[in-house]
Amino acid sequence: MKMNLKNCSAYELLEEKHLEDIKSEGFLLKHKKSGARICLISNEDDNKVFYVGFRTPSLDSTGAAHILEHSVLCGSEKYPVKDPFVELAKSSLNTFLNAMTYPDKTIYPLASCNDKDFQNLMEVYLDAVFHPNIYKCREIFCQEGWHYEMESLDAPLTINGVVYNEMKGAFSSPDGVLEREILNSLYPDTSYAFESGGNPENIPELTYEQFLAFHQKYYHPCNSYFYLYGDMDMEEKLNWIDREYLSKYDRISVDSEIKIQKPFQQPRELVIPYHIASGEELKDNTYLSYNVSIETILDKTLYVAFDILDYALLSAPGAPLKQALLDAGIGKDIMASFDCSSLQPLFSIIVKNSNPERKEEFLNIIQKVLKEQVSQGINRKSLMAGINSFEFRYREADYGSFPKGLLLGIKCLDSWIYDENQPFLHLEELEIIEFLKSQTETGYFEQLLQKYFLENPHASVVLAKPEYGLNAKREEELAKKLAEYKASLSLEEQQAVVDFTHHLKL
Repeated sequence: MKMNLKNCSAYELLEEKHLEDIKSEGFLLKHKKSGARICLISNEDDNKVFYVGFRTPSLDSTGAAHILEHSVLCGSEKYPVKDPFVELAKSSLNTFLNAMTYPDKTIYPLASCNDKDFQNLMEVYLDAVFHPNIYKCREIFCQEGWHYEMESLDAPLTINGVVYNEMKGAFSSPDGVLEREILNSLYPDTSYAFESGGNPENIPELTYEQFLAFHQKYYHPCNSYFYLYGDMDMEEKLNWIDREYLSKYDRISVDSEIKIQKPFQQPRELVIPYHIASGEELKDNTYLSYNVSIETILDKTLYVAFDILDYALLSAPGAPLKQALLDAGIGKDIMASFDCSSLQPLFSIIVKNSNPERKEEFLNIIQKVLKEQVSQGINRKSLMAGINSFEFRYREADYGSFPKGLLLGIKCLDSWIYDENQPFLHLEELEIIEFLKSQTETGYFEQLLQKYFLENPHASVVLAKPEYGLNAKREEELAKKLAEYKASLSLEEQQAVVDFTHHLKL
């Protein structure tokens, strides 16, 4: 496909690139008037994908990004029905329909094999993000985010809301709590120190005015990322997007840059509690984790190399680090995680079903095994098996129920939101795979271990310890706080809460 900019004069073509690995043509554009960024991947895939995304760094843990993601899908200027998202899910021919909040971005993706359906879905989504009913209807914020609730004057004051309740559930999961604390622990001076989904303790601090200000700041085209993938008339889609939406906006300056964390001088250590039911044992229920920060996601070779190291050290049959931890009886479940969904990727080694007193032994084993791997060399067969497994998955591109174009679009954002000129960085990995094959006997992988594990002070040790009655204690503290707040309200103000409670349930 060749882009004929004479027919798309509202856009500037920044790059045209043949993407051999995925048999596609890639185009990077910018909308001249609004500043919107556009990435097109044209090929013969009839499962067409679209998303509009926004860079949404958090300034606190009130969950504004998450609540907004829910709220914009509750009716818009052209589609004022209460819940168009639910209606679309029931009646559309879509192959994917959702919205996602990440620690630093929010995206609204959809996919369909039907041309008319695809166009309809695009219009509903674009009207939702740019012209939501949130400005006309405060109830959307209250229903999706949080609100005080009281059935009668005699009833206790409580807090309710879709996101509030969702995050209460998320914060009761020890795996989820640990994952969040690991990210926070490594990047405490950045937006990653906050919970983009919302901490239940902080969500009620978000005001309606702050919520609207978040939308006004971040949901402007100049802070947007448009993605189109598949077999379609790209020029027709671009002209429609310009005519119906982008041409209505002038370019402005939005400060949404994702800040980078300065390297630590020494590792940080955190101990966090998590709730455990009274029938469970405190013994053998602690999580131990060792975590390191690894450059930035814009290093496309490391993006793949640490996936291979994960396999060779912790996932392969008889993997040395996993086996050493199991042999020592440190815990019953050993996991590795290479998280490359943020600006600074992180690698975690996690042991479940352990105990706090095993922490030093856990760290010593990691150091001992990794030093041995550096001095004696990582098993070449394990490295090649990891590379071959990665290559097979990459070539097969089987993402289950997820459309291929959607996963490729998310990989675009892995680099695009940090460097607006690099949406295709992680879409061409065969050359990296061949490079890594050539490095299995050169000491390359051993040097990565030495640099990023053994000599890297930008690290953290996070322990998640079980605690009886933690949820009950938090609920008790919240109930006391709410009771005090209720007592501070006049009868008229209390009645207003009761009336609003019944109003929301209509």
